[in-house]
Amino acid sequence: MRRALAAAALIVAAVLLSVPGATLYYESGGGTGCLKCHEMQTLYDTWHSSSHRGIACEKCHGGALTMDARFHWNNVTRVYSHLRGDLPEQIGFPNKYVQTMVERCQECHRQEYAAWQTGPHGASYARVFLDKAHNTKNMPMDDCLRCHGMHFEGGIRDLVTPVNRQGPWSLVRPELANKPTMPCLTCHQMHREGPPLKKTSVEGRVPGPSQEIARPSLAWFDRRTEQYIPVSDLPMPAMLEGARAVKMSPDRRQALCYQCHAPMATMQVGSGDDRTGLGVHEGISCLACHAQHGQKTRASCATCHPKMSNCGLDVEKMDTSFASKDSRHNVHWVKCQDCHVKGVPKKKEQTVQAGE
Repeated sequence: MRRALAAAALIVAAVLLSVPGATLYYESGGGTGCLKCHEMQTLYDTWHSSSHRGIACEKCHGGALTMDARFHWNNVTRVYSHLRGDLPEQIGFPNKYVQTMVERCQECHRQEYAAWQTGPHGASYARVFLDKAHNTKNMPMDDCLRCHGMHFEGGIRDLVTPVNRQGPWSLVRPELANKPTMPCLTCHQMHREGPPLKKTSVEGRVPGPSQEIARPSLAWFDRRTEQYIPVSDLPMPAMLEGARAVKMSPDRRQALCYQCHAPMATMQVGSGDDRTGLGVHEGISCLACHAQHGQKTRASCATCHPKMSNCGLDVEKMDTSFASKDSRHNVHWVKCQDCHVKGVPKKKEQTVQAGE
């Protein structure tokens, strides 16, 4: 009996040790070990030419020393499926792994992570899908997941119940309550081709117009196809104010913003979730006022304006939604005529003092 128990213990120990041992073996190849499974070739190639090519696979996906037993068990099941030939047509990245990945992003991108986490794009599933005011006005639907929870597997009925305007609402998956609906992988593809970000010496600096505007990873995750679309391939809308074509900023990063903050089919400014600038702010990029990750707008006026406007008034104290959320003048669409209803006065000429 003792020999049988000892043999069984050795077999169990061998199995348990083989999992991290196999993981360590694959890690030793600097990513090439992943190619033992031919389905990983495309993923390896894109990583190898991406801006994250200097970051080993295990830094983001977990490694031999990972203490999470689920990680190792998942590797075992993948090997078993591979040996059986039970392979998916497309390798996906489930929501649970996306949420884990977010925690690892902060190890290198601390400032960006902190800004995102405290900003509106860090909103949790509970905050978005259990919002009484919103759900009463707009019934939860599958299209909500296009922006909020795009990595979630399933439809709206798999996430929130009941699907009506009466409530009270609760999450079908309560473990997601405090998880972000718009994680880093919403707008960033880690394997997108591009050079690593480096600190440039004085000799290596380039003129302003030649400097990078956006990181290569900037891309939109399309929930339907489970594929990323780079910003360069995303369309910019042709916005209208009545029948008039609105002047648009050439900033291509806005194409990413418009995937969620989109107008209605009429393409009218201000319809749906659109915030395209009109009036004094027509032609200005979203990111001229909204800080990238935190979406802070505190310094947005000071970025472009001197303290005093053409009217001689402090622009930050004007009656707009920048100064007060209760203002009738939304800062996105405010026009001079909104306040100067009897006509816009001519710009005051400034007197130049002698010697200035």
